Amino acid sequence: MADKCLLGLIILCPLLTGMNGAELTHVFCSSGENVHLPCNNALSDCTSTTWNYNRYSSAVELVSGEKKKNGIERHERLSVGSDCSLNIKKVTEEDYGSYSCRQYVNGQQQGTDARVYLHFLHVSTPTLSFSSSSSQTEIRPGSSVTLSCQLYYDGVSCDTLVRTEGIHLIWVNQAGVNLQTDSRYQISFSSTHCNSTLTTTLLNEDHNREWRCQVIQRNEQKTSVTYTVKYPATTQIPVTTPNSLYRVMVIIVEIAAFAAPTVILLQIICARRAVSSSNSEKKSTQTTTAAPTKQKKLNSWTTQTPKMTSAAHSAVNTTQQVIGIVVAAVIAVLLPAVILCVICKKKADNRRGTNGSVVSIINQRSVRMFHKLKNVHSY
Repeated sequence: MADKCLLGLIILCPLLTGMNGAELTHVFCSSGENVHLPCNNALSDCTSTTWNYNRYSSAVELVSGEKKKNGIERHERLSVGSDCSLNIKKVTEEDYGSYSCRQYVNGQQQGTDARVYLHFLHVSTPTLSFSSSSSQTEIRPGSSVTLSCQLYYDGVSCDTLVRTEGIHLIWVNQAGVNLQTDSRYQISFSSTHCNSTLTTTLLNEDHNREWRCQVIQRNEQKTSVTYTVKYPATTQIPVTTPNSLYRVMVIIVEIAAFAAPTVILLQIICARRAVSSSNSEKKSTQTTTAAPTKQKKLNSWTTQTPKMTSAAHSAVNTTQQVIGIVVAAVIAVLLPAVILCVICKKKADNRRGTNGSVVSIINQRSVRMFHKLKNVHSY
C-alpha cells in the first residue's frame, strides 16, 4: 500500500511543478506588435528544434528543423532566430495561446519542453449608454461610454496570473496618470475573464483624448492598448476653449471703439464745412450787391440772418441724427457680443471652476468704450 502511495506522489510531482519542472515564460502583446518567444532549452544547433502551438488542447506543429510548416495561416509571419527562438510579426488575437520549444538529438527528445504563454491585450469598441427614448448610435458629448480592456490567455487562469505573476490591468491618461484616482471614472476589474472596464461621461473637450490600458507585471509595463475618442464631424464643437471666443469679442470691441469715433468726427467735420461754405457764400453775395441806403442794408442783413441760422441749425440737426444712428449701431453690435461672451464664460466657469477674470477685463474695456462714445457725442 505504501509503495502505491509513493508511486502516486512521483506521478503527481511533475504536474504540480508545471510542465515537468520546465521554466514557464509569459509574454504579453497587443495587436500589430512583433513578439519574441525564447527557447529556454535551446541547444547549440537549432536544426533539430521543433516549435508547437497549443490552444484549447489542440496542438499544431509550426516549425520543425528550422523549416516552417506549409498550410499554416501565420506561415509568412513566423521565423526562427539563431538562438532557436520563435519570432512572430504583426501579432493578432489568433496568435495567443501556449507555445512549446522541443529539442531532438539523433531522433531522441532532449530534456523537457520549454513552454511559453503568449497573452494578448485588446480594448473593445466602447459600449454606449443612453436613455430609453434616445435613438443615438454614435459617441458624442454627454453620452456615457464603457471601454473594456481584456487580456486573452490560455493554459493558465487569470487568478494564477494575478497571484503568482503579479499581473495588473490599469487605465492611464495621456500623461500616464492612473485614472483609478480620478472620481470622474468608474473602473472595475474581473479576475474571471481578466477584464478591466472604464466608464465615464464624455465632455466636449474629450475629442481626441487618449485613454490607455496597460498590463503591469511586478511594477513593469509589458504592453498597452490606446483608445482615442473621436467625435463625428457633425457633432464636433468648433469652440473647444473659451479663450478664442474672448479674443474675438475683444477684437470686435476694439474695432468698434476706434471705428465709431472716427465716423462721428468725419460727420462733424463735413457738417462744419457745409456751414462755413454757406456763410462764405452769403458774405460774398452781400459785398457784390449794391446797397443804396443804410436802411436797405439793415433790412438785407435781417432777412438773411434767419436763413443762415436756419441752414446752420439744419446741418447741426443732421449731424446729431447721424451721430445717434452710429452710436445706436455700435451699441447694437457690442451689447449682444458682450452678453454672449459673459454667457459663454459662465458656462466655462461652471464646467471648469475657473474665475471670471476674462469677463471682468471685457466689461472694463466695454465701459471705457461707452465713455469714449459718450464724450464724443457730447462734443
